[in-house]
Amino acid sequence: MSAAETPASGPSEQPTAPYLDAVVGYGFRGPGRFHVPGHKGGPGADPGLRHALGDSALAIDIPQDVHGVDIGPSPSPFERAEALAADAYGAARTWFLTNGATQGNHALCLALAPQGAHVVAQRNSHASVVDGLVLSGGLPSFVAPSYDEELGMAHGVTPAALDAALAADPDARVAFLVSPTYYGMAADVAALAEVAHRRDVALVVDQSWGPHFGFHPDLPESALRLGADAVLTSTHKIVGSLTQSAMLHVAPTERIDPASVGVALRLLRSTSPSSLLMASLDAARRQLAVHGEALLHETIAAARATREKLATTPGIATIGEDFVGRPGVAAYDPLRLVLDTRGTGCTGYEVADALRNAYDVQPELATVATMVCVLGMGQPADALVRFAGDVDEIVKRISKPGAVQALVRPPEALHDTMVVAPRDAFLGRSDVVALQDAVGRISCESIAGYPPGIPALLPGERITADTAAYLRDLVTSGARLHGAADPTIATIHVLAEDLA
Repeated sequence: MSAAETPASGPSEQPTAPYLDAVVGYGFRGPGRFHVPGHKGGPGADPGLRHALGDSALAIDIPQDVHGVDIGPSPSPFERAEALAADAYGAARTWFLTNGATQGNHALCLALAPQGAHVVAQRNSHASVVDGLVLSGGLPSFVAPSYDEELGMAHGVTPAALDAALAADPDARVAFLVSPTYYGMAADVAALAEVAHRRDVALVVDQSWGPHFGFHPDLPESALRLGADAVLTSTHKIVGSLTQSAMLHVAPTERIDPASVGVALRLLRSTSPSSLLMASLDAARRQLAVHGEALLHETIAAARATREKLATTPGIATIGEDFVGRPGVAAYDPLRLVLDTRGTGCTGYEVADALRNAYDVQPELATVATMVCVLGMGQPADALVRFAGDVDEIVKRISKPGAVQALVRPPEALHDTMVVAPRDAFLGRSDVVALQDAVGRISCESIAGYPPGIPALLPGERITADTAAYLRDLVTSGARLHGAADPTIATIHVLAEDLA
């Protein structure tokens, strides 16, 4: 019996962690290890690594297909672990991912957007969606998110915008959207699902930044329970699994065939997946299902107190619930601290650098106008109290007269300017030209300011003068360009003229 066929687990089973328990049981019972990995549970590892990780971590670093863990009488501990995750999230099928939500986006593109298939994608989707279309050969058209030009911040897609995009591409059979954004803004997923399903289009929601959604009454509901057909959750971002681990959930729907998704995942998955990553997913699911509401309650209360303290710091404004109701924003995640730093006369980069240098405070993201801090499900309250004080002290120290203007994307960058399929452009023969000479040419590169990894330019798009200027401004402002062959953006790969 596969995990997909395993009977739904009852609530009483959520306190168990079958895969974690099986891995721990194998790791510490003293088996004869005549299999990979070569460190043999620790003795063969470098002493420095043993000291850093500890023998316990190395003992449970075991290969796939160990009897009693991954294989054996069905359902195996691993199958039970994925079934428990599906039950916790309300999915028909859940897969553990060991290459982040990126792996899930790639798999969904391969399964739902094969060669020549039409899809609609949110223009500020994560770069991995476009990379997935390069792998699959799918043909995207794009739907623009709502955009806050004052802060240079993209929000979610409105139902009306999605409806118009699907009407313009009636061959599209799947829509890839984002909720919440990096800044914690959640879209109206229920209305978006209604729009998509009215046209018999599957709705995929990248909920990477909301793996905790639906587990506390003060949080937005999970996109899966709001009608999405497939949802990605980056468990490691908020809920506490190890970095690089995530989950892919498919709803009980006829619009997506779980078998085809499973085949795509097998194509992308290593035959040596990390037991540490998968065990951490099993444990994180248990923590979320059993203690999540209590932990989230404490963190939400501490975050509220932090916002109240930050409101007394001159030049700093916090962004959150007051944005709900704006186009593309139906709800907000309180586990995101978004600071508008413009009133300090400093950029978000300058405030973040000053915090790092003075107090070793490490924010998640800075832009010209903002600074973003991501809170974990069990964020220590004392750390938040200290953070508010650190920001207050730094702002008093570095504030300058005047206000900073946000770096705003050119309007056409949020709309469909694609003239060649991403796969054809990415894999096509290219020329390397100076950026100023690339205007009017077709990009072969996917370039995103990182974080948050939202593409400023996609393979197959025609490069405009405004986009070229925006890329230069990103580098000048201090952003890191993900995907650019030349990180300084002095040169860029463009499609050879005879192929354009």
